[in-house]
Amino acid sequence: MTGLPETVEIAAVDVATAINEIVQEIITAIKETLEETSPEIAADVIDHGIVLTGGGALLKGIDGVISDATKVPVFIAQDPLDCVATGTGESLKNIEAMKK
Repeated sequence: MTGLPETVEIAAVDVATAINEIVQEIITAIKETLEETSPEIAADVIDHGIVLTGGGALLKGIDGVISDATKVPVFIAQDPLDCVATGTGESLKNIEAMKK
């Protein structure tokens, strides 16, 4: 009411409920991607699993939810927030190979 920021506690179950639809869309996208992927690559993913990166990987229990829905092992990267930047940096070190 004052327009000033304030701290509010929100229960984890309320957050889970709020993002459930988005999580289901992510799961649908993963399933569709696996269905459209060549059999060799899909088999490799099924055998070795999916690695989650980025901020979404930090959602408590997201790995289990995705694994249960897809029946594929799911792992969280060691530094999920830094993975994309680190990978991009490594790719830029070999930019000539990436151009091929």
